[in-house]
Amino acid sequence: MAKIKLEYLWLDGYKPTQNLRSKTKVEEHENFQGTIEELGNWSFDGSSTQQASGGASDCILKPVAIYPDPARINGYLVMTEVLSADGTPHESNGRATIEDDDNDFWFGFEQEYFIMDRETQLPLGFPIGGYPGPQGMYYCSVGGKNTFGRDFVEEHANLCIDAGLNFEGINQEVASGQWEFQLFAKGAKKAGDEIWVARYLLDRLTEKYGWYIEYHPKPIKGDWNGSGMHANFSNNILRTCGSKEKYAEICEAFRPVTKEHIEVYGAHNEQRLTGLHETASINDFSWGVSDRGASIRIPIIAVENGYKGWLEDRRPSSNGDPYKIAARIIKTVKPIK
Repeated sequence: MAKIKLEYLWLDGYKPTQNLRSKTKVEEHENFQGTIEELGNWSFDGSSTQQASGGASDCILKPVAIYPDPARINGYLVMTEVLSADGTPHESNGRATIEDDDNDFWFGFEQEYFIMDRETQLPLGFPIGGYPGPQGMYYCSVGGKNTFGRDFVEEHANLCIDAGLNFEGINQEVASGQWEFQLFAKGAKKAGDEIWVARYLLDRLTEKYGWYIEYHPKPIKGDWNGSGMHANFSNNILRTCGSKEKYAEICEAFRPVTKEHIEVYGAHNEQRLTGLHETASINDFSWGVSDRGASIRIPIIAVENGYKGWLEDRRPSSNGDPYKIAARIIKTVKPIK
């Protein structure tokens, strides 16, 4: 019998932005294979996470995905859904609202974030009481003059890859101390699972650096880019239709439900979606080919491939819940045949 460490991860009930929580369960197994079927449900004190009252505090953690924990011996990361005591999905459970049982929808999320120094509470590269040089030279930069936090970012990438996430890339972003990673998955629930596990690994890694991650979409006011989580998505129609008209129909389907999308695309997003810094205004809706100032961009690669590919919704913010974002996109696109 071997002891294994199971780190159960879940989303709390805080509003407007949920937070990751986790706790460790140590179990003995004869020959653990690292599968969901080998795991049981667990409970936690929902009164401490804004998910229950003290008089009826138990909430249930239902395992939905499992990954090797690259930082632990015999360790695993267990993504869970939160259920109420009666076994029904808790109101905070965005994953349960996704209607993609056949995994027709594929998602690639581009997660931007700022690395913050815990002592100064400023992004890396920002001097106390002042500002670094203007943005422009930091994007995809090389060298100590403009690049801050590379060792940390590389370590995070290795952790994600070693955990078995479908990690697709990293780059420094437009502002000092701002970075991005990309993940792709076939299936909306899987895509959400992997973003949350990658965020967990990112947040946990800061503990040994004396830093923290800022997911606020506009933590630095002024002439600095905000942080988003662009949602690249496709279904079988987008991947195979070969029709400019069908792409236009799908893009236009977003226009009448602009408000419903913005409501689940992350808190404080109005500070980022100003129409400047490669964004469309939160008050408008637009789409276009290769247009990074539009709400939805049709990638030039999809056009060159005869309108077979994907779309990019550029509005989701860096603190958005990928489960809720994917659920809303599917609700808009799925009825189109």
